[in-house]
Amino acid sequence: MKKYKVQRLYFNKPGYKYTLLSNLTLEQAQAHCSDPETSSSTCTSRYKRSLTRKHGPWFDCYAEDN
Repeated sequence: MKKYKVQRLYFNKPGYKYTLLSNLTLEQAQAHCSDPETSSSTCTSRYKRSLTRKHGPWFDCYAEDN
């Protein structure tokens, strides 16, 4: 069974990928990434807004975990 990881990508840091979660099922990875709090353009929490101010626009995505 394939496993997936969730990574955070920053628009101002091309090529930089920070792994947040790993060893997930496809359904778990998709559920995480469909949450509005996983993108700087839709997040509302104080912490996530401060992250955006500090690092610029970002979003979470998933990829196959090798």
